[in-house]
Amino acid sequence: MNGRKDQHDHGSQGRTEPTLGDLDHLETQAPSSRPAPSSRPDPSAKEDNGLPRFTLEPELRRKTTARPTATRPRRRGWLIPVALLVVIGVGTSLWLGQDRLRGLVPSTELDGVLGRAESALQEGHLDGNDGTSARELFEAARALQPDNDRARDGLRRVGQAEIARADAALQAGKLDEADQALATARELLGGGSDVDRLAQALATARNGSVKTDQLIEQAQAAFDAGKFDGDDGAGALYRKVLSADPNNAVAQHGLDKVGDALGEQAHKALDAGDRATASALVDRLAVLLPNYGELPALRAALVQAGEQDSGQLSDALKAGQDALRAGRIAGDGGDTALAHFKAALTIDPENADAKAGLGQVAQALIVQANAALDGGDTTHARQLLDQAAELAPHAPELAEARARMGDEHKTAGGQATGVVASGERGGLVHPPLTPQQASDLARTIQRADAAAQQGKFMLPPGESAYDLYRQALEVDANNEAARRGLEGLPSLVQAQFNQALAAGRLSVASDRLADLSDLSPGDAQQGVLRQRLAGAWMDQAEQQLQSGDRAGAAQSLDSARKLAPGNPRLTALVARLQAGT
Repeated sequence: MNGRKDQHDHGSQGRTEPTLGDLDHLETQAPSSRPAPSSRPDPSAKEDNGLPRFTLEPELRRKTTARPTATRPRRRGWLIPVALLVVIGVGTSLWLGQDRLRGLVPSTELDGVLGRAESALQEGHLDGNDGTSARELFEAARALQPDNDRARDGLRRVGQAEIARADAALQAGKLDEADQALATARELLGGGSDVDRLAQALATARNGSVKTDQLIEQAQAAFDAGKFDGDDGAGALYRKVLSADPNNAVAQHGLDKVGDALGEQAHKALDAGDRATASALVDRLAVLLPNYGELPALRAALVQAGEQDSGQLSDALKAGQDALRAGRIAGDGGDTALAHFKAALTIDPENADAKAGLGQVAQALIVQANAALDGGDTTHARQLLDQAAELAPHAPELAEARARMGDEHKTAGGQATGVVASGERGGLVHPPLTPQQASDLARTIQRADAAAQQGKFMLPPGESAYDLYRQALEVDANNEAARRGLEGLPSLVQAQFNQALAAGRLSVASDRLADLSDLSPGDAQQGVLRQRLAGAWMDQAEQQLQSGDRAGAAQSLDSARKLAPGNPRLTALVARLQAGT
């Protein structure tokens, strides 16, 4: 025997051997039957599986119940940067795709414009300038959304409708209407076989209605008379023949002869130092014959002459200002302000600084005349005022000085007959007005005020504001209302100039600028006004070119050329006019 007792021998006494118990029923044991690490066994108690029973001390039971084991939290800090990256990625995608997303959002305004455009197209209201035509509305839709397919397709359909309208007008013999519709179709469609077909058919129709032989005779007569350009000049008449019959050899040869004649005139003007005339001739030649062979040489000669004239002009203007400051206003010799400014105008007849210089000379002469009147030397005063009148005949200061001189003669006669003087100005005594004279004077000033408000500053003669104020001063040279009205005319003219320019009434603005040149010839600020008006004329010319109105564009550019002949933008627009773009 090995001395070991059987573990199932429950009746035996002595030491109890440790045993694993019934392993087959281990998983079925209740958790409460498993002893805690800190419990002690109860030898007297055994479970069914043969293991001793453990009893938990009350104090330890309370501590174990009061402090349950805490579960250690898992760390998820990596989620924060991942979330930030996701947010940044989504935001970037939305920002980069905002245009596409915006396109997904329906536009009420765009849909409304497109709807009105479709209606106008269905009604046959294809083109116009009141904002309600199909073309204008589809173009407005493209302005709201340049890539809109409906707007682009709508403009194409308007062009096709204009083709149909031109065809119908041609069949009905309405050549001008057909030409207008064809021009619109060409702008919208950019050409095409239908446009070319209609253009050829229209030229053929015009050739049958235009008496080319008669036009050629008129053109040759105009050429013999030296009338080369203008609406009834040889150039325009030959061009009309070629429009009806593009292969007319007589008209082509005649047009070449007109180009040679204009080119010769331009060369003569350059040789004579008249660069302004030469520049105008070259521009007219370019419009008439854009491919004339001598044009590049003529333009190069103009540039060279301009560089030479620029230095001479600057020298003349500087010498004129120096003479003014030195008091050498006018007189014999070539070193006077008057002589230098006249020389500057010979170089550039439209130079604003030279014109302003002559105005300053006129003002200086008027000041000298007033000083002579104060000294009683009316003869010398009259001579000075006559000189000033040649330079600035409508200057308000000149009218006031002449009124003073007239009153001086009246005063001298009144004093000889014992007339009592009522006031003094500049050492001259003036007789009082009769009630009838005072009444007439008040009415004259009222008429002058009304004429000024109506823009009648210099015209019509005798009824203009200038003439009426001057009449009032001839009656009473001391009348403050007449003097203030006359002296205030330049500022009123400039205000109306600004209003007309802002409203796009360029012809009215041109008239106001001419009035201002008469009233304030010494104001250098007029150069700025001239440039503004020239820019407005060029803006109008550009719009006319875009709409296909080449004749109107030529007139607008001619108006701009008179104001700013050396403007670089003017040259570019003339080139566009020549190219027909």
